Amino acid sequence: MGNAGRNLKQFRLKLPATAEDLAQLEPGAIVYLDGVVYTAREGVYKSVLEEGWALPEGLSQISNVNFHCSPAAAPDENGSYRIGGVTATASFRFSRVMGEWLDRTGTKIVIGKGGMRREDYRDILVPRGALYLTTVGYGTGALLGRGIKKVRDVHWLDELGLAQAMWMFEVENFGPFICDSDLEGNSLFATHGDIVNQRLGRLYDGLQPPALHRYGETDDRKDEVM
Repeated sequence: MGNAGRNLKQFRLKLPATAEDLAQLEPGAIVYLDGVVYTAREGVYKSVLEEGWALPEGLSQISNVNFHCSPAAAPDENGSYRIGGVTATASFRFSRVMGEWLDRTGTKIVIGKGGMRREDYRDILVPRGALYLTTVGYGTGALLGRGIKKVRDVHWLDELGLAQAMWMFEVENFGPFICDSDLEGNSLFATHGDIVNQRLGRLYDGLQPPALHRYGETDDRKDEVM
């Protein structure tokens, strides 16, 4: 490991996370979690926010960490489930409902992959004292699975299916995750995206304009999602 790796700040948080816990985190820090983490994505959001399904009793007292993922789960001999791994999904897809979800649940940490739009940090996370953690690259699902000690509960498995159900995991030393944002809305993804975008235009210098045939297509490089 190089000097940069040795200098990374590391934090291990006991859940539910407190405001003091979150205040010490900064973009680029490595985070591990102990306690209960729950999964919720579009299926749960739609069911609760649009269709009026009741949240599990006491959710906010049990966990304030929402992991955008789907688990590799199999029944075990005790009537529960064994989790072989968890695959994170992109969080920016849920921006439209994230503010309402955080208000409803008291969630303070969102975990996913790929970061969110700059406006989402400013308009959704910051006003609610929340921040974003991202998984470390791709192919880490099995590594994260080692930190899941048991399934505390699973809600709406029959109705929504394995990937979309709400799973509640008891975790220990769960990670590593990279802290993408802080309580001020600074974002590792957004900052480095700005650096990349400053030179992005040079990649297309001298190229012919693309042939566009579908309605709504654009050759404005600022509209690309990298």
